[in-house]
This record gives sequence, structure tokens and C-alpha cells, in this order.
Amino acid sequence: MGPPNQTTSLQRLHHVEKRIVRLLELAGSVMDELANSTGPRTEALTAHCREFMLAIKEIQTTLREEIKSACEYRPFEKCDYSARISNEICCKKLEYIIEQLDCMQQNLEHSSNGS
Repeated sequence: MGPPNQTTSLQRLHHVEKRIVRLLELAGSVMDELANSTGPRTEALTAHCREFMLAIKEIQTTLREEIKSACEYRPFEKCDYSARISNEICCKKLEYIIEQLDCMQQNLEHSSNGS
């Protein structure tokens, strides 16, 4: 196990999810403030908007890093050719099966619409 301050990708994405929930709460707070019968308080709106923008930047940075690290992942980097080609063949078989299932679904929809 790594050092306690080192987080996993899943933990970082979970943190992003929490930040998105917080963004929605902030948006709700701004809406409440705008709907205030005495008018919105400028300082409250400014604070909410500032926190919102900082959170957006943090989320963008985290997601950019996660996407970049995911793109760097090479599952067959140290495998031999036969394992790689076998996986590619399996993927093609799955694509073919999906196509066939889609055709079957369309045929079922067409036959049920025709009756």
C-alpha cells in the first residue's frame, strides 16, 4: 500500500463527485439569494460565485489529470503479440454480436409496429 497522503484515481473522482454536489448547493444558494424578497445581498452572491468558480477550476484540473493518466494506460505494454491479437479478436467478435443484437432489436420493433 502507498503512502497515506497518496490518493487513488477512484478517490480523486469521488472527491470530484462531492465537489459537483457542492456546486449544485451553491447554485441553489445563489437562486435563494436572488429570490430574496428584500433583494439579493451582494456580498453573499460574490462569495457563492467565487467559491463556485474555484470549485469549477479544481474539478477541471482533476478531471484533466485523470483523463491524461487514463490515456497513458497501456494494458498490453509488456504482453506478447498473441495476447494482444487475441484481445483484438475478442473485441471484434463482441462488436459483431452487438451489431447482430441491434438488427434483431430493429426487426422486433419493425414487426411489432407492423402488427
